Amino acid sequence: MKKTLAEIALYLGGTVSGDGETLIGGLATLDDAGEGELTFLANPKYAGKVATTRASAVLLPEGGNPQGHHAIFHANPYLAFAKLLTLFYVCAPPGAGILPGAQVAEGVRLGAGGTIHPGATVAAGVVIGERVVLHPGVVLYPGVTLGDDVTLHANVSVRSGCRIGNRVTIHDGTVVGSDGFGYAPDGPGWYKIPQIGIVVIEDDVEIGSNSVIDRAALEVTRIGRGTKIDNLVQIAHNCVIGEDCMIVSQVGISGSTQVGNHVIMGGQVGVAGHLKIGDNVMLGAKAGVPGNVAANQILSGTPCIPHRDWLKASGVFAKLPEMRRTMTALEKRVAELEALLAKDAKIS
Repeated sequence: MKKTLAEIALYLGGTVSGDGETLIGGLATLDDAGEGELTFLANPKYAGKVATTRASAVLLPEGGNPQGHHAIFHANPYLAFAKLLTLFYVCAPPGAGILPGAQVAEGVRLGAGGTIHPGATVAAGVVIGERVVLHPGVVLYPGVTLGDDVTLHANVSVRSGCRIGNRVTIHDGTVVGSDGFGYAPDGPGWYKIPQIGIVVIEDDVEIGSNSVIDRAALEVTRIGRGTKIDNLVQIAHNCVIGEDCMIVSQVGISGSTQVGNHVIMGGQVGVAGHLKIGDNVMLGAKAGVPGNVAANQILSGTPCIPHRDWLKASGVFAKLPEMRRTMTALEKRVAELEALLAKDAKIS
């Protein structure tokens, strides 16, 4: 596929500088781009590379210097380049239906335009929307519902009764609807609490590989519309995650925690159970969250504190051994001075 620079600018909502009829057939980095390709500059520290790139055109922030190249100016070139990657390279293959080797129970409702690959297993009572792709090893338990344009990659499991909305992508090895970790003390042992709720994943969610979202004990574990979840994330039973959240790898969220909208959690954040985290909160990598968090804060550290305070505190950590030596010397000196004062008091 080739498009003119003017067509691309119209698609992105940007403006052209130079020849709008320049044909673009692909995208590449500033270093690797060549004739017929478009590159982009999102970070100003690489602006010097614009002069030397061999690309036919450059996608620049508004007010940027094209340095002799044809260009498109855009308010958010990073986002614009992501949209162009989708335009040029992401093309859904035509639906192939149920392929030989797939196991699909009788009575499954299957929308048009989808593909069920060999090795996928679909149980009775499942409802599947249009243009759904199930890769090898996918298992849908009884009563699962999938919306339109859902892609489940290899070895994804969706347990009984769970519901997945439209335009959801789940990557390899993730489990949706496994039993929540619930046990009642029974003398020296533990009695398993049946987990009879479900998981609901709303529209436009993406979940990385080898993550686990536990079903609720009684009601619903919910992942809000537009939320993005990285690899190796654990979301426990009865959690409610808001819309447009970003949850990075190795985060663990304990049961019955409610997370607001547009919350960002860095890698390895740990959240205790039965908490409330407000809208627009940012939690730095490895933050430990022991209590409720009000909206519109940036926190880091364990236990988490305001990010600016954590930066100041972390600057002191490396100096603690030296500070301890200084403190010990001061304590010794104070003791010597006290002894001298006590001696002088006796003489007088």
